[in-house]
Amino acid sequence: MASALALSLSGCNESAASKSEEPVRPVRAERVRFEPAGQAIVLAGTVAPRLEASLGFRVAGKIVARPVDVGSRVKPGTVIAQLDPEDYRLQLRAVQSQIEAAEADLVKARADLARYEGIKGSPAFNAATYDQRRMAADTAAARLDQLRNQVKLAGNQVDYAVLRADVEGVVTAVAAEPGQTVAAGQPVVKVARLGEKEVAVQVPEQRVEEIRAAGGGEVAIWALPDRRYRASLRELSPFADPAVRTYAARFTIHGAGDDVRLGMTATLNFAPKSDVPVAALPLTALYQQGSEPALWVVDPASGKLSLKPVQVAAYLADAVLVASGIEEGDLVVTAGVHKLDAAQRVRLLGAPRS
Repeated sequence: MASALALSLSGCNESAASKSEEPVRPVRAERVRFEPAGQAIVLAGTVAPRLEASLGFRVAGKIVARPVDVGSRVKPGTVIAQLDPEDYRLQLRAVQSQIEAAEADLVKARADLARYEGIKGSPAFNAATYDQRRMAADTAAARLDQLRNQVKLAGNQVDYAVLRADVEGVVTAVAAEPGQTVAAGQPVVKVARLGEKEVAVQVPEQRVEEIRAAGGGEVAIWALPDRRYRASLRELSPFADPAVRTYAARFTIHGAGDDVRLGMTATLNFAPKSDVPVAALPLTALYQQGSEPALWVVDPASGKLSLKPVQVAAYLADAVLVASGIEEGDLVVTAGVHKLDAAQRVRLLGAPRS
């Protein structure tokens, strides 16, 4: 009986000892890394011309020739298209014929006025008749001036039948073909100037203020991987696109040469503005100690936990940015933090994320 009693007491002591020892809890942890607070922004876009204009005739007519196509390089004076000028030439000849008649009428009116002035002071002179002849001479002179202006206008219309480039550029689109009748001002071709080039991008609505504050960035051309260009913000739309909810923006590319072609794929990079280091950790790592946020830090050698109050710089959609309270390289528990206790021992479940 004594032996049985001793064995019974020994079993109770072992059971009490096992109950007093807390089990080692497995936890997931992440290593702390401090980086600048600002987040780099990368936007994809295309190279576009700074100025692009649709060119059209200043008069109506039928196109008889269009010697340029998409991709043609043009210079000031290059013929882009031509209308049938016959109707405008006929108008010019008609006005020129009227000028000859108007010149003859003016000569006759002035001669009549001069002869009548010769009898001024005689009984045959009549003031009313004199006024009529002077008015006839003035009317003939005004009529001649009017016809001369019409000749200039008709001559301009003959010139307008030929559409010429006024700047150096490249044809990016064609909207009319030979044989087609066009109205005055109707677009025939679209010409882009080659001088200044830009990157056209779409800015997400949550990045608009950051892009506006940055003012510029760095452009990388996909076809020219060894080149980098400085870019500055020129235009930012005040309205979002109703379909995709993004804001159109234009950035001027400084130093872009002929090797940067229109339509090339470009990447616009913006460096972070802030140099203040913060550590980005999952929201699940945050432990609320009263009204103050805190984090559980693990000692990987002993498995002990320590609760450290921290200062939060910002809350993101799926992360928290910690400014201070922890050190670079600390292991922070990222799950189940509200079930932990400082007296517990833990072991890392898998390799810690870094």
